[in-house]
Amino acid sequence: MARLATIAARAEQLLGTTVVATTPVAGGDTCTATRLRLSDGRSALMKTRPHSPPDFFEVEAAGLRWLAAAAGAAVPEVLAVDEDCLVVGWVEPGRPTAEAAERLGVGLAATHTAGAAGFGASRDGYVQAVAVSNRPTTGWAEFYATRRLLPCLELATRLGRLSQEEATTIAQVVDRIEELAPPCEPPALLHGDLWAGNMVWGGDGQVYLVDPAAHGAHRESDLATLVLFGCPHLSRVLDAYQEAAPLASGWQTRVSLHQLHPLLVHAVKRGGGYGARAGAAARAALSGAARARRG
Repeated sequence: MARLATIAARAEQLLGTTVVATTPVAGGDTCTATRLRLSDGRSALMKTRPHSPPDFFEVEAAGLRWLAAAAGAAVPEVLAVDEDCLVVGWVEPGRPTAEAAERLGVGLAATHTAGAAGFGASRDGYVQAVAVSNRPTTGWAEFYATRRLLPCLELATRLGRLSQEEATTIAQVVDRIEELAPPCEPPALLHGDLWAGNMVWGGDGQVYLVDPAAHGAHRESDLATLVLFGCPHLSRVLDAYQEAAPLASGWQTRVSLHQLHPLLVHAVKRGGGYGARAGAAARAALSGAARARRG
């Protein structure tokens, strides 16, 4: 109760509105989430995290605002942000429907098409609370290799999350990234951590994207992460996306390449079998390229 009272007081300070009720919200493994009922009739969600980096919530808020400006996939409104917390508009949960999935596919295509100024972002960020560099590069292959794969490979290796064979195979992907990369496209605006846990199926028929790691990169990466962990009506999402913004031929053969980074992040955070899965994805990326050459 004392914690909820502290949260309510902090929210009132930031929002300038009285909090009439607070309710813990389950689900997150990085932050503590609390529903706030406000005296003006609105509800909001407040996220807190002990000992978070000073820019942690500001980066998330900036990502939500960036995605909102694209006028594509729905995101909750940012109501307030400070070093210790983030407050966003409450999304009343609903049930997953095929119609909402199709709207998500179309909206995600619009978000990606809105584009970014380059491959990267104006500030560094976090993926699953793992710090990442978003320093821009001249192309996607360089960005993915030097800002995503190599740092995560080094960290996972240092933590003992990868066998020597797995680390060597992933390093081979980095060495051959120009050959393995998808066809060149302008940088798309990515959510950056697009999996089912970062999607809220709203009662209004929209799917809201939360907890972004927004940056400019190749749009196949968002879709590959979505495929990796799955979501309700996934085929409807992908079909609607393809109709709105068709992907380059053979994108399915490159899914394992794009999945390599999220698997490495999970290996760093959770260990378990994710190191082996990252190694398998690296082997699949290399063998897929070999099949493409033969074909």
